[in-house]
Amino acid sequence: MRLLGKTNIKIKRVGFGGIPIQRITQEDTNQVIAELEKQGINFIDTARGYTISEEYIGNALKEKRDKFFIATKSMSRDYEGMKKDIEISLDNLKTDYIDIYQLHNIKSEEYDTIFNDGKAYKALLEAKKTGKIKHIGITSHSLDTIKKVLEDDKFATIQFPYNIIEDQADEVFRKAHKRGIGVIVMKPLAGGALDDATLAIKYILTKDYIDVAIPGMDSIEQVKQNIAVLDNVELTEEDNKKVEDIRNSLGKRFCRRCEYCLPCPVGVNIPVNFLLEGYYTRYNLKQWAKERYAATSGKANECINCGLCETKCPYELPIREMLKDISSKLD
Repeated sequence: MRLLGKTNIKIKRVGFGGIPIQRITQEDTNQVIAELEKQGINFIDTARGYTISEEYIGNALKEKRDKFFIATKSMSRDYEGMKKDIEISLDNLKTDYIDIYQLHNIKSEEYDTIFNDGKAYKALLEAKKTGKIKHIGITSHSLDTIKKVLEDDKFATIQFPYNIIEDQADEVFRKAHKRGIGVIVMKPLAGGALDDATLAIKYILTKDYIDVAIPGMDSIEQVKQNIAVLDNVELTEEDNKKVEDIRNSLGKRFCRRCEYCLPCPVGVNIPVNFLLEGYYTRYNLKQWAKERYAATSGKANECINCGLCETKCPYELPIREMLKDISSKLD
């Protein structure tokens, strides 16, 4: 158990990610939540954007609310939108307070504007003042965004992808931990790209400056497997060899969302396309991924094959080839 940054939230270092709830039933969710309680996992993360995830979790938490700390998040950027989303989350989760409400997937260019009058942060401050939320957090896929968080005192927690393949946030996490900002790791299994969940979670928890990893779980078996990692988080020599093998194999076709490939001359949102392909292929959230892809500007099929992105990618990914593969699945 450890405190999450400077908050009074004391949690196990393995938490629960609510994305996969979308592909199971309410009854299945009830069983998973019951197993979380049995195993002592007391941190749950979900989001307004995860379709029925908040509702299913809220229904499963009846008479269990005091056993868990709940985090959720909203993509709203304006005051009224965020205010409305907070109320929806409270209703869905069947609670009168949410422990951490997070601004969801903030891009670097948006960061400075969210604090303006009439923007989302104002609604979060008001909700905190009235007790509807306890702490304000932020999530992002942009390293520049979480670097900016370290410059002020506006957020209690940061949530960012981190795993065997994606470790670009390492130094930022170290600094955040020193400053008392809670560090929450999403995508601990690289969006489902990593098959060995035990090794993936163990790798993350060897980093003392990371507070909690939140793998998505949709079965009792997954809950038992993931919590068992806490029995021994030391990496063996064999483990380290496996880590290197994974990096050498998967790293050649895995987008870290560093955004160095941007801007694309024709506006293709390269990292978002790769992210949605991961939901489609590895999370098996095909319909949800297709709907989000359809609403995205800068789709994979708009690539003109100029290759400029590949000259800027520090990981030398075959981006044009990968975009064609995405288009064949999602268009």
